[in-house]
Amino acid sequence: MIQLTIIKITGYGPWTLTLGSDREHRLQMLQASLYKEIQDLFSQKNCLAFPNRFDEIFVITNGLSVDDHVEIQKHLVKSFELGLSMSIGQGKTPFEASSNADTARRSNTGLSRDHNIFGLPLGKDADLVQIIHMDVDGSTSVSAKKSPYEVSSLIIKLYSEMSEFFLKRNSLAFFMGGDNFMILSSGANKDEITKFLEIVKQKYDISFNCGIGTAKTGRDAAKLATQSLDKIRELRDSGKKDTRILEITC
Repeated sequence: MIQLTIIKITGYGPWTLTLGSDREHRLQMLQASLYKEIQDLFSQKNCLAFPNRFDEIFVITNGLSVDDHVEIQKHLVKSFELGLSMSIGQGKTPFEASSNADTARRSNTGLSRDHNIFGLPLGKDADLVQIIHMDVDGSTSVSAKKSPYEVSSLIIKLYSEMSEFFLKRNSLAFFMGGDNFMILSSGANKDEITKFLEIVKQKYDISFNCGIGTAKTGRDAAKLATQSLDKIRELRDSGKKDTRILEITC
């Protein structure tokens, strides 16, 4: 069981029009500031936020109560001059949790109407979170052969492939910047991950390193996934057996 919270700017379109035509730079700074603040507030509670779209952010919130969400929502409302909603969903898979959160918002099912927080009554504490941390192997050599924009175009293609592949397996993939991606999964099958790596290798001649972390909270799972990724590099640098996928569980 995983718990996800979707934070969305409400009434964003009409609000942006009030800023006039010379607004894009202000919107970009606002969105960056909002993501930074959300990541900061939730990471203090051992959670981890992921940018979905610039007006929408997903957060793994295993272990957080409605009161915890209200506390953060109050802080955000004081800091930003726009409306925000929080939709909390639980599910057996990340996709199910995100769908349940979205359904609650669309049906106006409130957990705290005064603070614009939606969701069904929260059940038992969510169990374990599994995060897959992938990065491009040899990204420096890839960058040396392509212009910066061509590298970005390739990363977008890789992200598209990853998103489609893992969405079919009820998992959610996010681009984290540079050549790094994180996938929220449930019981990742190493054979399936290997299949994805083979597809990407065949289509783009790109190899990925893949660290998997499993823990009770999002931040801890990401930490273990990154430790797994670092261990892969250590093994390779030491001349030991070439490893592409490694898992550490708390």
